[in-house]
Amino acid sequence: MLKQIGVTVVAGMIVASGTTSIEAAGKAKGLLDPNRVVNIAHRGASGYAPEHTMLAYDMSHKKFKADYIEIDLQMTKDGQLIAMHDETVDRTTNGTGAVKDKTLAQIKRLDAGSWFNETYPAYANAKYKGLKVPTLNEIFDRYGKQANYYIETKSPEVYPGMEKKLLDTLRRHGLSSNRIKPGQVMIQSFSRDSLLKVKQLDPKLPLVQLLEAPQMTDVTNQELKTIKSYAVGVGPSFKSLTRQNTKQIRNAGLLLHPYTVNEKVDMQRMLDYGVTGVFTNFADRFNEVLKHTKKK
Repeated sequence: MLKQIGVTVVAGMIVASGTTSIEAAGKAKGLLDPNRVVNIAHRGASGYAPEHTMLAYDMSHKKFKADYIEIDLQMTKDGQLIAMHDETVDRTTNGTGAVKDKTLAQIKRLDAGSWFNETYPAYANAKYKGLKVPTLNEIFDRYGKQANYYIETKSPEVYPGMEKKLLDTLRRHGLSSNRIKPGQVMIQSFSRDSLLKVKQLDPKLPLVQLLEAPQMTDVTNQELKTIKSYAVGVGPSFKSLTRQNTKQIRNAGLLLHPYTVNEKVDMQRMLDYGVTGVFTNFADRFNEVLKHTKKK
């Protein structure tokens, strides 16, 4: 954390103590402000802790102060939304098989942390052993309106009704668009159909169209105009971005949040291109790059 300073006036705004004037001016911008750069903790602090566990979310939210917790959704056999990237439990738990074929009770018996210690021994921690897969309800219970959420509907074609379950869950926790600040909840998907279903259920929730790298090859202004008709932004692979197509996307009036940017040199390049945020496994690194960039 930067050392505290007194109250300062920046561009007509009163800046609270505890941050530099530059940092505070950035924080004062709304989450959907195209001049603000947001730090999106990809699967939580997944570079340091098992992805999509409460410890990973705690680290990104409380320690690294990321702007967003990113959550991938899958749905269990008994219709419960859980935080998991893959359609199967094999990679990130000690179990096997498809999420859709397991009840929540079966999912909750799995160890969602030990795999990380084996895969990333440099970051291994005994407390990761035995971590559980969280439900979306549990995540909202833990952070409520004190966090911002970037939620992806994963493989929605596998889970009919996922969008309604998601919107119902947001509503129960007071997180529907009429109860929160703009951008506090963002919904993303590779599936346009899924995003349109969300838009029908809650027209004011901001949507982001995820894009595979090949989709960025010769992307047309008409394609971007179509996306702009239902979404506020796009999320392409950072590897597919150039200075030229970044400018094209920004000129189309879209936010630009590439995934998954983990090295400082790539983070700086993305900022130089003009992105409005990045997904990263290392939110602390991106904060350091942002801090350095603001000092220039």
